[in-house]
Amino acid sequence: QVQLVESGGGLVQPGGSRRLSCVASGSFFSTNAMAWYRQRPGKQRELVARVTDIGMTNYAESVKGRFTISRDNAKNTVYLQMNSLKPEDTAVYYCNAALKLKERDYYTTDLWGQGTPVTVSS
Repeated sequence: QVQLVESGGGLVQPGGSRRLSCVASGSFFSTNAMAWYRQRPGKQRELVARVTDIGMTNYAESVKGRFTISRDNAKNTVYLQMNSLKPEDTAVYYCNAALKLKERDYYTTDLWGQGTPVTVSS
């Protein structure tokens, strides 16, 4: 009954920008950490950026200074602003969220979106 839906992917020229969005919907109590992962062709899925419930962030070294993760807790939404895109950024980008489904839950349930593809090419 809960779902993450990503949007914003597409074709971008090198040096261009793109903003990805991910909305958590359904019945849950709260979202804790939210993150963006990506899977590049021929590579394993990797963490791109993560933001905690209080706004602390961390980034993969390969995207520092170019990507920015942010969230809107009121909208249960996390964003990834991608600037100065490079061909090697081409990947399927996945949203991840740590959810508490019930107020009394003592554990966090990880939820994944379906992925949104980003292609950086001329």
